[in-house]
Amino acid sequence: MHRFQTLPSVLGLAMSTTTFAYIGLIGGMSSVFAQQAIPLCQPPKAGEYLLLVVSPTANNQKQLRSALPPELKTITCKYLNETVTRVGGFNKIDDANRWARYVSNIVGLSAIITTRPTTPDVQAQQQPPQQTVSYNPQALGEGYAVLVDYYNRPELVTSVQQAVGGNVGFVSYGQRPYLLAVYTTNQTEAYNTLQKLNNGGFVASIVDSRKVILLRSTVRL
Repeated sequence: MHRFQTLPSVLGLAMSTTTFAYIGLIGGMSSVFAQQAIPLCQPPKAGEYLLLVVSPTANNQKQLRSALPPELKTITCKYLNETVTRVGGFNKIDDANRWARYVSNIVGLSAIITTRPTTPDVQAQQQPPQQTVSYNPQALGEGYAVLVDYYNRPELVTSVQQAVGGNVGFVSYGQRPYLLAVYTTNQTEAYNTLQKLNNGGFVASIVDSRKVILLRSTVRL
């Protein structure tokens, strides 16, 4: 009788183990789907400076949110194949710059500042420009790169050159082509250039130059 009394317990243990395994499998699948469901980042509003903090892990995102005040709206999204935390609502480049430095010093995460001109003179096109020239790609070193999205309009090169007062390069960042307005280790110079481009109606961003691939140092039409 004792052996028969233990049988339901054995069956119950087997069923519980199977149930837990099933729940664990479903939980794992849910986790995978949750990771795949990260939305694309929404672009900044006209005249807004957007802070995109590179935060690929859940721990990065948690640390960042705990370091930022609750009034700053944050959302995890995808930007150029990077998982970032989007921090918006800055009307001045100095404010965005201050928070970028704060994030770097306190949390240790790098940030991208991007903006959208209040009166844009370019229209986005979906297809990237076709490359017909052979290049010698090389990675930029440490510092800041100010990139301009030229929307497959080569004629904008002259306008960007006039805005920055010098030659511009051609680079790849996040598997997309951009004009390189300036590459510098001077943070102030980078942000001044971004401000100048924004005032000129260009869509520009400041990024970590170590992630930028230089294709041509000078673009000639």
